[in-house]
Amino acid sequence: MADDFRAVPTAAPPETGAAAAVPHTVTFVNRSGKKLWIGSTVNKGEPDGDSKSLKSLPTLNPGQSATVKIPENTAPHHWRGKFFARQGCSGRDGSTFHCAVGDCGRFARRCVTGEQPVSLAEFNFDMKDRDAPWYDVSYVNGFSLPITIAPRGAENVTANGSCSKQGCKKSLLRYCPKNDRVRNASGKVVLCVNPSRDARSAYSDAIEKHCPKAYAWSKQDAETGNKTMRQCSRCKGFVVTFW
Repeated sequence: MADDFRAVPTAAPPETGAAAAVPHTVTFVNRSGKKLWIGSTVNKGEPDGDSKSLKSLPTLNPGQSATVKIPENTAPHHWRGKFFARQGCSGRDGSTFHCAVGDCGRFARRCVTGEQPVSLAEFNFDMKDRDAPWYDVSYVNGFSLPITIAPRGAENVTANGSCSKQGCKKSLLRYCPKNDRVRNASGKVVLCVNPSRDARSAYSDAIEKHCPKAYAWSKQDAETGNKTMRQCSRCKGFVVTFW
């Protein structure tokens, strides 16, 4: 289920290779043409312990990349959470810092509140689950920037889609229903917000049509033939690209 599932050089690294060694890494690549502040939040209320929040996240100018290590090899021995791109940020770090899209609090390098509706890269790294990591691109709450997730150092994509690249490079803002559009001060559409994340809608139909390898609404993974969530147990990590 999207949002709470349990189950470097700027060029993206190759997607095939040897078995993984923990901890896994996630490399962020900024192909959006905009300055991005990476944000992250973790799932809360987990019965086997909440994941550790990441406290040092990168800021990327256009064309830049950066890598973080996932803290899965210390208690509680899993990391379940999401990454996203914050846009249009300004202000004094720790005081007046604020982002126009994807705001999550007053700090540039970490989040202290839940994120505003944006495009998400979601992960479940779990040392107790031999099929993990699990991953998906989620536009369930909203769409801001295109995201792709590509396993790094993984075996070839299998017949059932394990280790496949998820998401899409295409901007979907042009397909956003008029009532779901959010504009900036200049009148440009910068965000599309899902009005009904737990049910099918004109929003989810548009997202699914143009990006079938991303979640468009929360129960999409239960539909026959869906392509939303994947796992890649032998990868070394992932490349998350913002387009």
